[in-house]
Amino acid sequence: QVQLVESGGGLVQAGGSLRLSCAASGSIFSINVMGWYRQAPGKQRELVASITPGGTTNYQDSILGRFTVSRDNAKNMVYLQMNSLKPEDTAIYYCNAETWSRVDYWGKGTLVTVSS
Repeated sequence: QVQLVESGGGLVQAGGSLRLSCAASGSIFSINVMGWYRQAPGKQRELVASITPGGTTNYQDSILGRFTVSRDNAKNMVYLQMNSLKPEDTAIYYCNAETWSRVDYWGKGTLVTVSS
């Protein structure tokens, strides 16, 4: 089992920045890819960014150049630095961990609200 706890969400004005953090615990040796997903009201959950243990990243097109995902394997942490935030970035952001055996674990989510 893997437990994930997000932090860092909140209310920010358009153009502002936030940094999300996710702490992993439990069977951390089983974790392969970690990432961030988001779900806006009335929409499906979507991938925002992911990162492998070696640091290879993958981003959704809409956040390219604005968001940066990073990972500290020694601290079992993954981060999402969000700059130039837009109202359409408003969503619940979920931390995700995929194990080597392709099992997904999820955090409870943290709300990001961007006001115009």
